Amino acid sequence: MFFEQIPSQWLIIGSTVIAVVMGSIVMTVRMKAAKKPATAKKIILPPLFMSTGALMFVFEYFRVPPMQIIEAVGVGLLFSTVLIWTSKFEIKDGDIYLKQSKAFIFILIGLLILRLIAKMILSSTIDIGELSGMFWLLAFGMIVPWRIAMLLQFNKLKKTQLHQAL
Repeated sequence: MFFEQIPSQWLIIGSTVIAVVMGSIVMTVRMKAAKKPATAKKIILPPLFMSTGALMFVFEYFRVPPMQIIEAVGVGLLFSTVLIWTSKFEIKDGDIYLKQSKAFIFILIGLLILRLIAKMILSSTIDIGELSGMFWLLAFGMIVPWRIAMLLQFNKLKKTQLHQAL
């Protein structure tokens, strides 16, 4: 397989650089999104787009044992609670906006750093392909509950807004 021919240290460095770039993109998108009204579509689409990454598990190289699936998703759920805690909506000028939280950027950076440290430690004991699968599961286990919580909060605020308009 192609990935097995690349030295593991290069895969770790490459995936770390990609993680930092993706983290930066998420922070930038989040800051821009707070300046525009929120919609259910904007809340639902990111996990749907991310779900295409599950195709990685078609390849044996990325498959994760059941216990590690539980661990990765569990850590993702734990991390999602922090994101849920910092994601709040507000009504401005008749539209629903995501409140900008000063803590959110620091939390995202903290989660990214924690993830990078975990990757460096775990890469010495877990195969890099398996580790990639685990971190995808962690990220997916984090974004899905977070976005579900956001959607519920958004819909509740929208319902309140509609009742007030009547």
